[in-house]
Amino acid sequence: MGRTSRAVPDPPARSRYLVRELDSTPPLPAALPRPCAIVGPGRMGTALAAALRAAGVPVEGPLGRGEPPGSPAAVLLCVPDAAIAGAAAAIAPGPLVGHCSGATGLGALGAHEGFALHPLMTVPAEGPPRFAGAGCAVAGTTDRALAAARALGERLGMRPIAVADEDRAAYHAAASVASNFLLTLEGAAERLAATTGVDRAMLLPIVRATVENWGALGAERALTGPIARGDEATVEAHRRAIRERAPELLELYDVMAAATRRLAGRPA
Repeated sequence: MGRTSRAVPDPPARSRYLVRELDSTPPLPAALPRPCAIVGPGRMGTALAAALRAAGVPVEGPLGRGEPPGSPAAVLLCVPDAAIAGAAAAIAPGPLVGHCSGATGLGALGAHEGFALHPLMTVPAEGPPRFAGAGCAVAGTTDRALAAARALGERLGMRPIAVADEDRAAYHAAASVASNFLLTLEGAAERLAATTGVDRAMLLPIVRATVENWGALGAERALTGPIARGDEATVEAHRRAIRERAPELLELYDVMAAATRRLAGRPA
């Protein structure tokens, strides 16, 4: 996601929307839209409404789609990507209108003075959300809208990062690989470990250490294990065990082994 940290040329901008590199100067209090209405009572909408209230921002909602807000300074749409355009069209002109999609551009907001605020954080079905310390991708069609997105993110303790429209799909793909696909792999590890009587809790320390090492060193330098050291005999032993105990995981193992060889600079 290195591209998201580059300054956007001005003029001309890389897209027809205003998206600028942000500095670390705290926003003026006036930049924070008050009150704020949230549309979408799902996980993200419910979590953001609670977190903003806890941060001292008056919040209306989360409202159901089609339920008109009062007279907010901003309306934040926490709805599925495919529903953003329709939800935005239902908002009367006047307030700032934003969405929480990672992959969707600002065009989905139509003629509204619009912004995007995507927390770079998972919101699980259980447990309180943890926005503080996370990044958030922001964009705006005007200086005021961009400042509002930034102010909302910073009020929740997040670190705003400017992401242009043309970068949003790649940015969100990176987030999905880092979070969603990691869980797919850990689920596979959990199923395989269960065939030996080992609980997933026993895998947790190595997973935590691996993630910390990746954050500190990067993937290539943090890589350990049989493929990194060229021990193909062990890799083949893995394949035999998986074929016998969890054959549905063999294709995934082979794909990941090939990608890990490339990371390690070893022949496929």
